[in-house]
Amino acid sequence: MKVDRLKTAFVKEIPESLEPGILYLALDFDAMAHLCACGCGREVSTPISPTDWKITWNGVGMSVRPSIGNGSLACRSHYVIEGGRINWCAPMSDRDIKTEQARTAKAKGLVPTLPPVDGKTATEPQAVASFPEPVHVSWLVTLWHRLFKR
Repeated sequence: MKVDRLKTAFVKEIPESLEPGILYLALDFDAMAHLCACGCGREVSTPISPTDWKITWNGVGMSVRPSIGNGSLACRSHYVIEGGRINWCAPMSDRDIKTEQARTAKAKGLVPTLPPVDGKTATEPQAVASFPEPVHVSWLVTLWHRLFKR
């Protein structure tokens, strides 16, 4: 049955059997899981980290960002959890799935697939060289330099 709200359950470990309408959080493992909100009954597991999903708790319900896109499930459901409520989005297209996979790989500093070697496609991700982020200089510092450092 489709749900429009998820109650939060803080647990030591994600249980073997999940109940519909419950978002299980195992903070010791930086993980959360729930049954798909569309009602298909499939388990949705999501890691919690700066490059994966982020959670916020308002005392009443959990919010999860970015959206939950179940592109690997037959239902392809797509929703945002905001304060425990399910806000439905359009189902994920193949293009949406590929775009999100590329964004995730980039955020983690990984290449999603390697070029074929000896006729076989390698699927193990590998680290990508990272470059330092450009330093942001405030407009006030720029103005100061332009006025007084000629």
